Amino acid sequence: MAMDPNGLDSEKSASRLYVGNLDFRISESDVIKMFSPYGKIIAEDFLLHTRGPKRGEPRGYAFVQYTTKEEAQLAKEKMNGKLVRGRPVVVHLASEKGFLDSGTSQRVLKNKKLAGGSGNNSTQIDRAAKISAIKNKLKSLENEGCSTKRPRLKTDALESTGKQSDKKL
Repeated sequence: MAMDPNGLDSEKSASRLYVGNLDFRISESDVIKMFSPYGKIIAEDFLLHTRGPKRGEPRGYAFVQYTTKEEAQLAKEKMNGKLVRGRPVVVHLASEKGFLDSGTSQRVLKNKKLAGGSGNNSTQIDRAAKISAIKNKLKSLENEGCSTKRPRLKTDALESTGKQSDKKL
């Protein structure tokens, strides 16, 4: 079996889901109840804070492992974007690294609701637009001759030589 960079074999990684944007009142058993209709769950990691003032409280996300990738895919399709206690749950394959940024996940959910589709095209367009905006900004800064050095003023030059200016300010 092939190993992925995380040390999980490819079959396990294809059947492991990330479940995010969970309400903090949701318990580990709630997550299992929500996801068990879609297949046999063989592992579940419900993450809690391990230190600090929130120690022992839920972190708002979990991982659910199914026996097959088909079960995981079905759960992803059925649960992603579903409102649970007033919050849209974010569900994707744990191996999909591009979605680990919660801001990206929220934007995909918003675009999915607005467009009524999967949100994949809008994510690619958003990313391309951001890259283009950054390139344009860099180009404009280069054209303005922006540098990291502060321009020297006459008073700076006089102070560095130790001479006093005759002019009174």
